[in-house]
Amino acid sequence: MSDLEIKHHNGIATLTMNRPEARNALSLEMREELIQALHDVEHDPGVRCVVLNGAGEHFMAGGDVKGMGQSINKPRAEIKKEFLLRIHDLHPIMFSMRRMPKPVIASCRGASAGAGVSIALACDLVIASEDAFFTLAYCKIGTSPDGSSSFHLPRAVGIKKAMEIALLGDRFTAEEAKNIGMINFVVPTENLTQETEALATRLAKGPTHVYGNTKALFYRSLESEFESQLQAEAAAFADCASRDDFQEGVTAFIEKRTAKFNGT
Repeated sequence: MSDLEIKHHNGIATLTMNRPEARNALSLEMREELIQALHDVEHDPGVRCVVLNGAGEHFMAGGDVKGMGQSINKPRAEIKKEFLLRIHDLHPIMFSMRRMPKPVIASCRGASAGAGVSIALACDLVIASEDAFFTLAYCKIGTSPDGSSSFHLPRAVGIKKAMEIALLGDRFTAEEAKNIGMINFVVPTENLTQETEALATRLAKGPTHVYGNTKALFYRSLESEFESQLQAEAAAFADCASRDDFQEGVTAFIEKRTAKFNGT
């Protein structure tokens, strides 16, 4: 059985981390399958929105700590080399989600811990069930964060709150995560699948190329100077204005009807 299930429906690609017996802990096999799947959907013009979720009762309970335990008795130089390579090999997941010119949604239920939090933060939007909970937890196993959480978390919640979350490793609820800006939506547990599909469908029917340009603008704004950001805005707007969805959007506005975007 694969560690990652992939389903396509109405322009939505759903990637389901599939190790429910281990709370979907990120095995090496799952990592490789996720990297490949994200690459495939990024370059599939039929995919207009991506949903990342977990099989069973949890999103992802972090890295495969039991697997890590097989390495801790090696010579320290070997341990350092092994984990340096292992963490670098995780980075294509984050690069792909950020670069992807279409929205990526994390749909979280149950536990999101360690790398689970990191991956959720790297998505564009996060929707969670009322029973979901989050903990960065790296400090609990004696290591610092990875998976881009040291980049995304301070920008989402501020440096002081990020320090609290990382240094204490406490568990907090979905509602608390929403209140501090980590996630976007909290829905009744029994409605998570339905609400996730509704959100993904709304995005999949939207102006996909526009979403890609918007993602690129917002993410580059975290590091850009003012003038260069305005230049990028102008270039992105002009690019969008030359495409089908702009023509449809303007025409629909003038005709007082709902636009029907084709994503180009």
